[in-house]
Amino acid sequence: MLLATLASPVVASALIIASRRYPNLREAWSVMAATATTVLTTVMFIGALRGSTPAPALSIMELAPGLELELRADDVGLVFALCVSALWLATTLYAIGYMRSKNEGQQTRFFAAVALCIASTLGLAFSANFFTFFIFYELLTAATWPLVVHNQTPAALAAGRRYLRYLLGGGAALLLALIITQVVAPGQNFVLGGYLDGLISNGGAVALVALVTLGFGTKAALMPLHGWLPSAMVAPTPVSSLLHAVAVVKAGVFGFVRIFGFVIGPDLLAEIGAGLVVATIAAVTIVVASVIAFRHDELKKRLAYSTVAHLSFIILGVSLLSAESWNGALLYIANHAVLKITLFFCAGAIYVTAHKTKVSELDGIGRRMPLTMAAFAVASLGLAGVPPVGGWVSKWFLGMGTTSVSQPMLTIVVLGSGLLTAGYLLPIVYRAFFRPSPIIESDGQAPRFREARAFMLVPLVLTAAAALALGLGDVFRLDVLTSAVAQLVVGATP
Repeated sequence: MLLATLASPVVASALIIASRRYPNLREAWSVMAATATTVLTTVMFIGALRGSTPAPALSIMELAPGLELELRADDVGLVFALCVSALWLATTLYAIGYMRSKNEGQQTRFFAAVALCIASTLGLAFSANFFTFFIFYELLTAATWPLVVHNQTPAALAAGRRYLRYLLGGGAALLLALIITQVVAPGQNFVLGGYLDGLISNGGAVALVALVTLGFGTKAALMPLHGWLPSAMVAPTPVSSLLHAVAVVKAGVFGFVRIFGFVIGPDLLAEIGAGLVVATIAAVTIVVASVIAFRHDELKKRLAYSTVAHLSFIILGVSLLSAESWNGALLYIANHAVLKITLFFCAGAIYVTAHKTKVSELDGIGRRMPLTMAAFAVASLGLAGVPPVGGWVSKWFLGMGTTSVSQPMLTIVVLGSGLLTAGYLLPIVYRAFFRPSPIIESDGQAPRFREARAFMLVPLVLTAAAALALGLGDVFRLDVLTSAVAQLVVGATP
């Protein structure tokens, strides 16, 4: 089952390329592969909840002594993989509507690259060791680059070069971190709570944390390593959704989860004082990126800096070394994915239907696109941490985590960031529903917009509904697995 989950998007990519002359068939392969992957990850997730079977594992090959490509679907990997596969299905349906509406070129390359991107992300979700994780992490960079430069404009090509400079530089730092771990503990698989304590000197551990922060901080857009992300907004909106909610940036924060929790471990992080340093960098990123978001009138740029801010909640939670903060961070991987993909879906629907890209142009649009802007409102409230939308539970645990480690300034950041998020997102909702539309038509009437086509509208409504479901109750049972992982990693009761 594990092999089939990874093979599904790879095979789909090949079939998409082979069907390049038949658009309907090409799209059908994408939908079928996304559906199959979602079903397979759901089955494994249910098995993990029941605890009736051991985690599926697969040894692919041993490249050299101590360097083995190996997969294992543990609890934390399944939470991430379920988000990736389910949102791939939503993104695929949305992308079909978007690409048709915009009559975009190079659609075969687009859908094939998306499938490879998902395969790489699932590979790192199921990686059993640091070496396997690194391989899929770098494959993800290669698979995503064609999506960033999809439009082939000078701006897109410049964004692609910047993307590679940042991410390949981060990959070099991560390679050094891998070499250190292989020298100290060759061939070791991920272990709950880490395995380097007692095997590496404090100086070596500090160097390792610094390299890991550089390596994963690039994809996670941790300031000042975030420069590639806003420039990548030149890509089509489905690509932006993929970058921000499903694949690249989530791979970065998931890397912090794996290495801090399963390689270095909380005891060693606490001994060298590195956890609080990384948490402080994340807190600064949250505040600064939120303030910058206020300045941007372009909707996708505002959402991009919102991503920079909110990813750092996950890094902050993982770095604080408390079970509560760990549980909040793991939950926020899922909550943020659903919330942010909804916002980008809405931005794309507005662009395709109303041809608007700036916040200042959205007056009255909610009365013409009520479902789209209602979904935008739900996701905005969720990111601000307002119950009952998913996101508030994660921030509740993160807030508890900051108090449990006696860090009042970080508590203020977690609580205050909700006000900052509300400050740059909710005015958009106010404009949409409570401001009059400008009169721009030649006949003196307000502009006549309507909802986007069903392929775009249905996914954004469903992801908004999923955000509500995650906040209203234990619908997806994510907290069962995340709290168990948090307790085992940190060694305390949440």
